[in-house]
Amino acid sequence: MSYLDKVNLCNRWRPKRFAPFTVAGTQVGWITHERVRALKGHKDLRKIFVAAKDGIALSPKLKTPKARTEAIRDVASQLRKTGHFPGLRKELYSVKNRWSESEYFQMDRGLVPAFGVRAYGVHVNGFVKKKDGLHLWIGTRATDRMIEPGKLDNMVAGGQPAGLSLIKNVIKECEEEASIDAARAKTAKPASVITYACERDGGLRADTLFCFDLEMPANAKPKPSEEIVGFELMPVREVLRLVRTTNRFKFNVGLVIIDFAIRNGQITPEKDRDFEAIVSGLHMYPQPVV
Repeated sequence: MSYLDKVNLCNRWRPKRFAPFTVAGTQVGWITHERVRALKGHKDLRKIFVAAKDGIALSPKLKTPKARTEAIRDVASQLRKTGHFPGLRKELYSVKNRWSESEYFQMDRGLVPAFGVRAYGVHVNGFVKKKDGLHLWIGTRATDRMIEPGKLDNMVAGGQPAGLSLIKNVIKECEEEASIDAARAKTAKPASVITYACERDGGLRADTLFCFDLEMPANAKPKPSEEIVGFELMPVREVLRLVRTTNRFKFNVGLVIIDFAIRNGQITPEKDRDFEAIVSGLHMYPQPVV
């Protein structure tokens, strides 16, 4: 496979399978037609979700972010009983089309793909400069992870909880996943933003990943955790080989590594004829804002 193949896999979805999910007249997500029918067919859910043009909307009676958040929280058990929505993960995400916007409401992380709302996350490239070139710390995910167990991962990565700044989340994830202290984690530099949308987990994963670069000392090693059970320092060229030729990495991690390689001159227009399409695919904004 090529790097472009990896990018395209994260931008593959069938719009005809989905209907718009709107709040206060603005589309914030995509929901399957089966789920739309489930919401319309449940008497308790019809109080919260109302029919809208070509799709479903939150009731206009819910006028504030707090009221919308509480309403969805209160019907979480009914959502699961329909058989079309997953259970909760006890972590709230902000629902908004762009990071800079005010949130429309907060939704449990477990429901985010089902409603196709944009999810935000942070990924940290832990790199070491050596005489023979750049190296990356690569983690191995625990086998009990809900998503992509046992796959290779960035040194640090995590979803973006509501009410937390990006850098504070980087600091939190660095400590939880790799035992990297706050003083070092604060030196992580925001480097890029990746967006994609693909059908996964029975819904639409419409994600925005904020990518940070963190230079690690040659004598420092991240420590395993419950989430990441091991780390290996690998030359970037070997990491790229694994990204290109195998499926060993978590589905979206390859994009973060490809982006890092582009920024550091490892993937260039001269080396890869698909360079323009790769860059476009990493930074397209696939969810329309109405």
